[in-house]
Amino acid sequence: MPDYGHEIEFGIFPTPDAARHREVVELAQLADSLGLDHVSIQDHPYQRRFLDTWTLLSVIGARTTRIRLSTNVANLPLRPPVVLAKAAASLDVLTGGRVELGLGAGGFWDAIVAAGGVRKTPKESVDALVEAIGIVRAFWAGEPGRFEGEHYSNRGLKPGPVPAHDIPLWIGAYGPRMLRLTGELADGWVPSLGHTNPPDLPGMNARIDDAAVAAERAPRDIRRIYNIHGSFGTGDGLLQGTPQDWAEQLTDLAVGLGMSTFIVASDDADFVRRFAEEVVPLTRELVAAERRGGVA
Repeated sequence: MPDYGHEIEFGIFPTPDAARHREVVELAQLADSLGLDHVSIQDHPYQRRFLDTWTLLSVIGARTTRIRLSTNVANLPLRPPVVLAKAAASLDVLTGGRVELGLGAGGFWDAIVAAGGVRKTPKESVDALVEAIGIVRAFWAGEPGRFEGEHYSNRGLKPGPVPAHDIPLWIGAYGPRMLRLTGELADGWVPSLGHTNPPDLPGMNARIDDAAVAAERAPRDIRRIYNIHGSFGTGDGLLQGTPQDWAEQLTDLAVGLGMSTFIVASDDADFVRRFAEEVVPLTRELVAAERRGGVA
């Protein structure tokens, strides 16, 4: 697979645990102070132990200065697209252009229904996602609502505010149709290690690339984000060794498989500090060296 040439970025994926809310915000502040690029929050409104994602991101945004804020990924069945677009645009304005929107078609349907959502078939959920993306992008562009779809409508809407910058839209995608949709419409693809392991990436990237080309886009237009997890130690598995091992493995994922943003799941401040201070600079150095040497 190609190296898409994206600048390498790093972030954290803390658990939005309501019982540890102070530690969650402090971890985001630490990531900000350490120069990491992203703090990304999962969105499960029906999970009783979790804080609301947008409320948490708003507090993090108010207590940080430069780190970007994203949903990973927003639960579309419980967040109507107009409301979602307004929430993202509002936070983007309030934080000076630091929002990125991860969007998913939905899962855990029993819980979604219990929280007031409407159960959808796999086809219906992807169809709804397509409609939602159009509505969200039109809202951000300040276009008056004219759309009437099967799942959503914005007819007659006067949108606003316009976001402070062009908000990147990521899609959490695994199936063939969702991957094609990512290539056609998204700014980023966000799979997770465990659901999508390195051997799976070439074929999935190829589906995205083919769809991008068919839509008259460049494959490089889609950033490849990877939710990762691991630990520091002496193991020889993926992301189980020393910071040097981590950096070498992340470099392979970047220049060999095209992944360019690494969001690490952790609730441990010591781990985050070591990741930021040891893994991140070495990975950037190794990727730059590989690229100078023409290795793809």
